[in-house]
Amino acid sequence: MVRSTPAEHGWRRPTWTCELLVETMVRKTGVRIHRDTMSRALALIRARRGRPRPRVTCPWHPAAKTRRLNRIHRLLAGLSKKDAAVYEDEVDIHLNPKIGLDWMVRGQQKEIMTPGQNQKRYLAGALDVRTGLLHGVAGQRKTSELFLSLLDRLLVVYAKAKVIPIILDNYRIHSSHLVAVALAGYASRIRLHFLPPYCPDHNKIERIWEDLHGAVTRNHQRSSMATLMQDVRYHLHKRNRRTLRQVG
Repeated sequence: MVRSTPAEHGWRRPTWTCELLVETMVRKTGVRIHRDTMSRALALIRARRGRPRPRVTCPWHPAAKTRRLNRIHRLLAGLSKKDAAVYEDEVDIHLNPKIGLDWMVRGQQKEIMTPGQNQKRYLAGALDVRTGLLHGVAGQRKTSELFLSLLDRLLVVYAKAKVIPIILDNYRIHSSHLVAVALAGYASRIRLHFLPPYCPDHNKIERIWEDLHGAVTRNHQRSSMATLMQDVRYHLHKRNRRTLRQVG
């Protein structure tokens, strides 16, 4: 039952409680158990209270979505040894920390001191499909200029590659007129392959950003953006070194 929502069982409440699970069980089986028994049963199946992840449904027809994803999978499977492919995305870095779960003593709530006035930096990253190495550039604005700065970096990193396929989402900075003009000047060396809308699970760099937030930005107590960005760069540099050891 915990995999579904109370609304799917005829309740108005949007979230489960032990009492509501008991009442739902009574409706379905006629058996009533104590609330504490339900708590123990939840523990046995390792159910936990967590923060759900918001999702937006892809507006495409399922067949169209599948065709696009299959086309990208075939592209990567047939990638030439002389070429390189990357997953691309941007991530926001906030001076005011993202608040997340943490351990604390019962009866006490941990406090995270925040600067109050927020600042932002943006990181455009490219995750190498084969090696798992991450290449990135930072900027003060999330614009097409930031995206093009990353593309210029990739042309240097993969100077020997004839073609660099880039798997990315449909964010507007990736398809602006400025980007179209720049792509025309890259002599087809860079080719953009857009994922279906709202499909972050198919962009593997998203996992890197989740790890970055967990290791650096969530609940951080840095008072300056310069120091926070040092932490970001150190974390990503350390990750690349670990990846190199694994592939080496």
